[in-house]
Amino acid sequence: MWQSNRNIGLYYAYKSTKAVEFYRPIMYLYFLSLGLDYTGIAILEGIYNVTTLVSEIPTGYVGDRVGRRNSLLIGTTIITLTLVGIGFAGNFAQLAVLYACWSFGYTFRSGSSDAWLYDTLTDDLSEDRFAHVRGRGQAVALLVGVVGSVLGGYLGNIDLAYPFLVAAGVTGIGVPVLLAMDEPTSYEESESDELGVREAVGVIRETLSNPRLRAFVVYYFVLFSAVSYLVFMYVQPVLETVLPQVGVPKGSVEPILGWFYAAISLLSAGLSYYTGAIRERIGIRTWFLVIPFVVGLGLVTLRFVPVLAIPAFLFARGIAETTRSLASQYVNDRIETLGRATVLSALAMVSSLTVIPFQLGSGLLSDAASPLTALAVAGGVLVVGSLAVLGWESPVKSATGQRAEAE
Repeated sequence: MWQSNRNIGLYYAYKSTKAVEFYRPIMYLYFLSLGLDYTGIAILEGIYNVTTLVSEIPTGYVGDRVGRRNSLLIGTTIITLTLVGIGFAGNFAQLAVLYACWSFGYTFRSGSSDAWLYDTLTDDLSEDRFAHVRGRGQAVALLVGVVGSVLGGYLGNIDLAYPFLVAAGVTGIGVPVLLAMDEPTSYEESESDELGVREAVGVIRETLSNPRLRAFVVYYFVLFSAVSYLVFMYVQPVLETVLPQVGVPKGSVEPILGWFYAAISLLSAGLSYYTGAIRERIGIRTWFLVIPFVVGLGLVTLRFVPVLAIPAFLFARGIAETTRSLASQYVNDRIETLGRATVLSALAMVSSLTVIPFQLGSGLLSDAASPLTALAVAGGVLVVGSLAVLGWESPVKSATGQRAEAE
């Protein structure tokens, strides 16, 4: 038990070094300052997701073969170096290469992080605490992100490149933390060294065709994830337009964005901390039957009342991590240890594939009309698409394939 608690403590420490909030408040403003337009930014995001598409399963397979912790180490090192490169980038071509590296680094971490945690909890027969522990870890990361967002906003007001360089330093601290973590016993006993490419493909095919998961994959990993990504993309350019309408001087937008992202992190941290309680009291089924419609309808209203972007973005971004934790709990409960990282990476690949047309379409629509129009259309697609999935079959089912009640 002591060893397990030590590993969970190190997991929390690792989560606190992810450092994404340092650059998030100014990320797209930085790209716009380098001469990119919205279509150019959408192409960069497309490059990111194409790279994810082609590397998720191979890197997930590597995570299953060489170990979850080693995969996290590789990814953290790549991301650290990439953030330094972005801080010194000067044009679209350089950013395109760095975006591919950035995505490649994250694919080493995407499936392995949750796989490591779930298997570590399995060692103590406490895998049902996955959403609870993952939520607490995300809360720690987001509380660090509150400070990072504010600092990033003020640093961006001095130089938009500085937040990326600071984020690189914080991310790099994750390397010694990961070196101190142990590999789960259940992983070491899972005969992962016998997982060949053919077996891995079979695991993926079985998972995606599983009646307990197929509708959920479309509902969350296709529709909801794609629209959530667009919200992430357009928070900064939309608020850069909306904030002056509520009295914020144009020269103060970057610091205010930092505080706004800090508020997002604070709300997200609070919800993430109580992810386990949300699962027990509200239930996974109720959460996923309500949240997509609230987010979708909220985005549609932005086209008519732009100032609502402030609460709409706060809500959509605030619930994102809790929703991801609940989705990961739902999926992990329905797959096996052998090939776990490969399956989780495959689901991330599905998200990356489907978000590409959303990104390119929204970029073109934003340049032709406005980002608010693009988000309103995306919100409509989320509502209509979610209704279509519900008409097909319930996306959230119990472990035995029946409609979930407790979940």
